[in-house]
Parts: sequence; C-alpha cells; structure tokens
Amino acid sequence: MNLYEHWLLPRLIDLAMRNPEATRQRKAMVPAARGRVLELGVGSGLNLPFYGAEVTELVALDPSEELLAMARGKRAAVGFPVAFLPSSAEAIPLDSRSIDTVVSTWTLCSIPDASCALGEARRVLKPGGTLIFVEHGLAPDPGVQRWQRRINPTWRRIAGGCHLDRHVDRLIREAGFEIVDLHQAYLKGPRPFTYTYSGRARRA
Repeated sequence: MNLYEHWLLPRLIDLAMRNPEATRQRKAMVPAARGRVLELGVGSGLNLPFYGAEVTELVALDPSEELLAMARGKRAAVGFPVAFLPSSAEAIPLDSRSIDTVVSTWTLCSIPDASCALGEARRVLKPGGTLIFVEHGLAPDPGVQRWQRRINPTWRRIAGGCHLDRHVDRLIREAGFEIVDLHQAYLKGPRPFTYTYSGRARRA
C-alpha cells in the first residue's frame, strides 16, 4: 500500500463524506437501525451519531485500519457497545443469522465483489432482519451513464476502487433481498457522482 492509499485517501474520503447532502441522508436512514447492527464499511464513523436508542450493539466493519482508527475516536458519542472489525464485507467473520440490521452507506461502490458482500449480508441477517442502504450508482439517463462509464476507470484508481455505474437495486435483489422501500434521486453535485439509491430491504 502506497502513501496515498495509506494516509491521504482515508482523509479525503472522510472529508468528502462530511458533505451536507450525505449528512441529510444519514439522518434520514440510519436511525431506523434496531438490535444488533452490522455496518458494512463503517469508514471514519460518520454514521455513529445517528444510531438511535434501539441499537443494542454495533459491529463496525471496514478493511481500512486507518479509517477504523478515525471511527474509534467517535465511539464516545454512542451509548451502546461498538466492536470494530478489520475485515472485508466479502467474508464477514460473524455467525449466520446473528444480526438484526445491516447498514450500508456509500459502501457497495468500492467493494470489489459487491454481489458477494450482499450475499454475506443476507447470510448474517436473522429472519425478518433488515438491510438499510444509501448508495450511489448507475443513473437512469443515458447521457449521464455514458459519462459514468467514461470516467469510471480513472475514478476507480484515485477513489479507492469506487465504481460509479453499479446498478444498486438490481444487485440487492439478485442477492436474495426484497426491497420494501426505495428512493432514487440525484443529490446536489455533478450528476455522474450523485445518483443515489436509498431504502430498506429484507431477506426474500
């Protein structure tokens, strides 16, 4: 891992994800989490202040030790236990059917095998468990899609593997989830980067 990936990129991710539009989405979606929660790609911990009183434990998973170190600094803001887990979402080291809620915010874009990660999320969810997601991805407009695919190779290299053109709702359904609530819209900012899918899904 070079200096850019080790030191600069985690700080750039933290700065970029503090934007007001992302904060508004977190405030709208994260408080719905209940029980024992697994957050995929906890990053620098920006979701932590938005978890509510019905969370009993948070398992905060991320492959980046640098981002996890930032997240640990926010642990005092919550009133429930937080276990930080340095691991990939493609192989979640938790028992099957042990989680009540999985939270994924701006994470599926950068996981090399997003389908595998969603399959793992489904595996660890209890029957009746919920996946809460806020993800950017493939836009519906052909002109925007062309720009997403044009930019994507360079963007992936400088943005930690982030894909601009993943069809998020399709990936979730193909992993064995039933989407029960879905909102799709452009957030403020350049359209190739801001088409957002948010909602809730359950094990189908």
